[in-house]
Amino acid sequence: MKKRETAGAIALAAALCCLPLHAETLLQVDASAPVAAPTTGHLKLGSSVSPKGERLAVNNQYLSLNGQPWLPVMGEFHYTRSPAESWEAELNKMKAAGIDIVASYVIWNHHELNEGQFNWQGNRDLRRFVQLAAKAGLKAVVRIGPWSHAEVRFGGIPDWVVNTMPTRSNDAQYLRHVERLYAQIGQQIKGLLWKDGGPVVAIQIENEYNLTGSGKGAEHISTLKQLALKAGMDVPLYTVTGWDGTVYPSGEVTPVFGGYPDEPWGLPTTELPPKETHAFRFDSRVSGDLGAQTAATARGTAETDIALTPFLGAEYGAGLPAMYRRRTLVSPDDIASMLPVQLGSGVNLLGYYMFHGGRNPLGEHSLEESTASGGYNDTPKINYDFQAPLGPDGQQREVLTRLRPFHLFLQSYGAQLATMTVRKPAVVPPHPTELTTPRYAVRAKGDSAFLFVNNHVRQYAMPQFADVRFSVQLPGGTLTFPQQALTIKNGDYFVWPINLDLDGTRLSYATAQPVTRFDAGSEGLLHVFSAAAAQPVELAFSAADAAFVEAPGATRREVTGEDRVVFGGFKPGTAPALTIKKPGRRPVQLLVLTAAQSQQLVRGEFAGQPRLLLSAQQLWTQGGKLELRSSGEARLRFAIYPALAKAPQANLALKPAGRDGLFQVYEAEAPARTLAASFTQTRAAQAAPPIMKGGLAKAALQPIPEAFAAAASWQLTLPADALKGLDDVLLEADIVGDIGRLYSGTRMLDDWYYFGPTWQIGLKSLGKAAAGPLSLSVLPLRADAPIYLPREHRPDFAGQKQIAALRGLTLTPVYRLTVAP
Repeated sequence: MKKRETAGAIALAAALCCLPLHAETLLQVDASAPVAAPTTGHLKLGSSVSPKGERLAVNNQYLSLNGQPWLPVMGEFHYTRSPAESWEAELNKMKAAGIDIVASYVIWNHHELNEGQFNWQGNRDLRRFVQLAAKAGLKAVVRIGPWSHAEVRFGGIPDWVVNTMPTRSNDAQYLRHVERLYAQIGQQIKGLLWKDGGPVVAIQIENEYNLTGSGKGAEHISTLKQLALKAGMDVPLYTVTGWDGTVYPSGEVTPVFGGYPDEPWGLPTTELPPKETHAFRFDSRVSGDLGAQTAATARGTAETDIALTPFLGAEYGAGLPAMYRRRTLVSPDDIASMLPVQLGSGVNLLGYYMFHGGRNPLGEHSLEESTASGGYNDTPKINYDFQAPLGPDGQQREVLTRLRPFHLFLQSYGAQLATMTVRKPAVVPPHPTELTTPRYAVRAKGDSAFLFVNNHVRQYAMPQFADVRFSVQLPGGTLTFPQQALTIKNGDYFVWPINLDLDGTRLSYATAQPVTRFDAGSEGLLHVFSAAAAQPVELAFSAADAAFVEAPGATRREVTGEDRVVFGGFKPGTAPALTIKKPGRRPVQLLVLTAAQSQQLVRGEFAGQPRLLLSAQQLWTQGGKLELRSSGEARLRFAIYPALAKAPQANLALKPAGRDGLFQVYEAEAPARTLAASFTQTRAAQAAPPIMKGGLAKAALQPIPEAFAAAASWQLTLPADALKGLDDVLLEADIVGDIGRLYSGTRMLDDWYYFGPTWQIGLKSLGKAAAGPLSLSVLPLRADAPIYLPREHRPDFAGQKQIAALRGLTLTPVYRLTVAP
C-alpha cells in the first residue's frame, strides 16, 4: 500500500472510531404550551362538604379533595359475591394494595329475587359492607343500576320485572319498581353519605346506557337521577359509564371510562389484533369495545363532553373473565402495562373492574349471564374469578404486586399529575395495531412533567429500540436525557419524573420510577423509587443543588454546557442512594429499590405511626395489627421502617433477623403442614354432543344441561383436619376439558371453564361441605369446539375427538402471621 493510501486509511479509521456504533434515536415532545385553567359550573352535582368541612369537588379536569387536586385509585368488589365474614379483611387488603375507593354494584336480583321480598342480610348486607369500607379507610362508590350488567342474569333486573314490563326506560310501571329499589338502597346507606361524614362519595346510575327513543336516552338518565335524589342519595358525584356511544344529560352526571386488554365477549376464535388499551390516546377517551349489550345509534354524549368533564376511569380491567366462547388468559404485565398508557393518556381517576374476584350466590336458579336467558354471553354459573388481583378466596395474585407501585405513586405524586396536560410526541403510531413506532407520552404543567413509556403489547412482540434519548421541550428550555442512551426492550413500561420537587430540591430527571414519598418524622423525608431491571439509574440535579447531595459510591458527572450534574452507578437496594442536606431543612433521602423490592412495598399504620413494609407474602394492616398470609411457605418474613422501639407480639414465635438497609427485619415460622388429596374416577366420559351455535352473538353456545351426562366424574378424598391450624387451604384442580364442576352431593359448589390455569377453591369458603364427600366432573372438550383458548393452553388431542381429564389435585396450606405492637 502506498504511503498516501495508508495515511488516508488511518485518517478514515480515526474518523470512524469517533462515531457512535448506532445512530442515536431522539424521541421528542413539545410540552411548552401553557395549561388552561380548570373551569367549574357545568356539572350540577350534589352535596360536597362533610360535617368536618372536608370538601370533595370536581372541575372539567380533575377531582379535588379539601382544595387539593386528587387522583385516586378505585377497585370494584361485589359484596354479594363474597362471604360477609371475609369483608373486613378483604377491604383492608384492598387498602394495603393502594386502593382509595371501593366500588360495588347493587345487583337488584341479588336483593329482590321475588317481588316485594327484599333481602339485605348476611352476604347481602350493603350497609355493613359500606361501614366496613369506612372502617378500613376507604371511600365508596355505590353503583345502583337498576341495570348493572356485571355478567348477571338480565343485567341484574329480576325475572318478574323482565317478564312483565318494558325495562331501561321511563315506562311508568318499571319506574315504580325502580323507585322502590332506590328507596331501599337509600335506607341502606342513610347516614353513610359524604355529607353525613360517611364514605359514599359517588352514585353510578345505570350502566352502558346508549338507548334512544321515547322515554329513553338522556331523559331516562335524568329521571333515574331524580329518583336517586328522592331516595336521599345526595352525593358529590353522579357518574355514568361513558363507552359504546353512551347517552346522558350533559352536566347532570359525569362519564367514567374503561378498557380491557382482550374481548372475552368477542366472536373470534383466534388472537385479536393489538388492543387500544396498550396504545396512548391523544384525541379520545373511549378505549374501543367494552362489551355493551346494546348498540348505539349515534355518537355518544361522552365524546361531545370532553372539554366539559374530567377523564375519569371506572373499568380498566384488572383481569378478565372467561366466557364460554372466548376464554382469555392475561399476564400480570398485560394488565400493569396499561397503567402508564392510561395515565399518560390523561386518566385522572384510575378505576378497576374487577379488583376482587367472587362467586355468584345460588338460590332458586342460577343468576349468571347466559344465552339461555337471552344474554349475549355464557358465563360460569358460580365462578366470578375474573383473574382479579385478589382472588375469590382473598388470595393475592402476582398482578397485584405489579399494580401496587403505581398506586403508591399516585397517592404521593397524583396531586401534581392531576393538573398536568397530555402532550403528544412528535411522531406517534398511526393506529393501535402498528408496532414499529415507540409508544410514549408526556404529561406536563410548567417545567414539571412525567414521561410515560410502554413497549408491551399483549400477545405481540414489540421491537427493541436501541440508543434512545428523550427530548422534552419545556417553557424553561429543552431537557434531553438520559446522558447514557438506553435500550427500550420488548415488554418494558415505566414512568419517569421531570423536574420533580423533592421537598425543596428539584430532581431534573430520574431514570427510575417514583413510588412513594414518606415522612419518617425525626428521621427525615424519604422518596422511594423503583429501578427497571436493566436500565442504569441516573439522578440529575442542577449544579447548585448537587452541592448539597451526598451520594457515597455513586459516580458524579457534570454535563458540559448544561447547569446539571448527573449521579449514576447506583446499585438498587434498601440502602439510601443519596441524601440531600440543605441548611434549615430536614434531610431528604432517596431510596432506589429493585423492581422486585418495589413490588413487595406496602404502606400502613403500625405501632402508632405510618410505616413502610416489605414482604414477599401478602401483607396488610387491620385493627392496629400486621397481618401476613403465605400460600405454601411456612416461613414468613417482613421488613419495617422506621424500626420498632419495642419487640412486637405475634401468634407465632417472632424473631428479629437483623437489618436490610433502612429496614428492620423479622421472621417467623409456622408449623409446616403437608397435605395430600386423592381422587378416584367414578364415571368415564361419554361422547360430548357437538357444540351448537346461535344466540344473540350467533356463536358457540354453552352446552345444554343434558349435555353434562357426558361428563367424567371423580370422587375426591381430603384430609378430615385439613384446615386445622391454618388460615385456609387452597384446593387446586388441574383439569383439561370444557367445563369443570365441584359438587357436594348434588349441590354445585363451584364451576370453571378450562383455559389453562389451575382451578383454585379455598376450603374455608366451602364451609361444612369441605368435610365431604366431594365430587368433581369435567365435561369433555371437543377437538372441533368453535371456541377461543389461549394458544399456550390449547390441548394436544393426539388424534382423539375429545378430552376430559383431572391431571392432578393439590392442597396448598395458607399460613397466617398476626403481629401486634
